[in-house]
Amino acid sequence: MADWIPAEVINNRHWNNDLFSLTLRANIEPFKAGQFTKLGLEIDGKMIQRAYSFVNPPSDNTIEIYATRVADGLLSPRLHQLEAGDHVYVSARATGYFMLSEVPQGEHLWLLATGTAIGPYLSMLREKEVWQRFRKIVLVHAVRYAADLSYQAEINALKEQYPDQLIVQPFVSREPAMLSLPGRIPLAIADGLLERHVGLTLSAEQSQVMLCGNPEMVRDTKAALEQKGLAKNLRRAPGQITMEHYW
Repeated sequence: MADWIPAEVINNRHWNNDLFSLTLRANIEPFKAGQFTKLGLEIDGKMIQRAYSFVNPPSDNTIEIYATRVADGLLSPRLHQLEAGDHVYVSARATGYFMLSEVPQGEHLWLLATGTAIGPYLSMLREKEVWQRFRKIVLVHAVRYAADLSYQAEINALKEQYPDQLIVQPFVSREPAMLSLPGRIPLAIADGLLERHVGLTLSAEQSQVMLCGNPEMVRDTKAALEQKGLAKNLRRAPGQITMEHYW
């Protein structure tokens, strides 16, 4: 049973028809960037809950969650409708091991996400640790339509702050989009397109890769990386691929 506490909605930002970001105020316990919490609403006498990663860095005193409205979902359509002043339940204690402290040392950090799974990376990138540990950071965000590329202002601010370290590469699969690559992440790794485009090589010697999002992307990208000699990162056998399935 989650340790539920009430959270007040400060803002509900709608990026497009389905994508939204909830900003909440609640007295939760400290967490690490990359971890997730649970949101819940009581619906017909039952607590309906789902896990969501923090988008905000641990240093922020508000909680930010990035989500998509699932048309036939029980919880997300209701979260999508929340307004400032409304309340939702949140778990007081964060969980999860998708954190920088679990990633071995490397020269380049590749952060690969689909859809709303960019959230935990934004939390990490707004803390100092990642910039002190890695010489180059590649943020790859794959979506279906250009309108799904949320958080552009925040990403551009990071690019301005760390111009020599941060490389951002969007993928848009269902329409042509400026500055974006077409297709899917695993194929662009397998044929070398992603490496050519960002000007860095994926290698066991230099690279650490974090994968977060659609389970199919995570599985196929892991296989493409293994073809390049990278291995899954385990505590008992450190490797180069750290993964999180996002649903």
